[in-house]
Amino acid sequence: MKKDLWTVHTSTNSIAFLMQSLPKTAPAPATPSAETESGYGLESQIGHLLRRAHQRHTAFFEKGLGDLDLTTTQFAALVKIGDRGEVSQNLLGRLTAMDPATIQGVIQRLMGRGLIERRPDPADKRATLLRLTDDGLALMREAVKRARSVSEATLAPVQGAERETLLALLRKLTDLNLASGQ
Repeated sequence: MKKDLWTVHTSTNSIAFLMQSLPKTAPAPATPSAETESGYGLESQIGHLLRRAHQRHTAFFEKGLGDLDLTTTQFAALVKIGDRGEVSQNLLGRLTAMDPATIQGVIQRLMGRGLIERRPDPADKRATLLRLTDDGLALMREAVKRARSVSEATLAPVQGAERETLLALLRKLTDLNLASGQ
């Protein structure tokens, strides 16, 4: 009987096992080759590197949390609702960096699964507040436990001070985006 990847991973408590299941890719050259036609050096461009890092993380996320049937946006929403206890849809969208249409779809899917519920906001009769159901809380806790290993696997090639620097720089990029309203 074949065990699923996450069962094997958690039973061995080894990020290495999870990582070895992903396709191996050759490291991208750090600088553009003088022989390229464009001279652009795609492998040195921030958008391309962020996309590749996102692909890496998404692959780990799917391997680690795929059986929970949560997307990364649904996971983010569950975590933020869990952190806040109750939150308006508008604030949840801002906390998770999702536009109104996206957060509305995420909320509908989570409500459809019985993971969150709405109640009227006593301070503003026009608004509603979202909160986790008992099932939502249990799922969020399990997902967060697994997500810690996913983050560790994603960052495995970067250790110590480099890891802290990378995370600080990414926070700086996203903070600038939020501060400028873009």
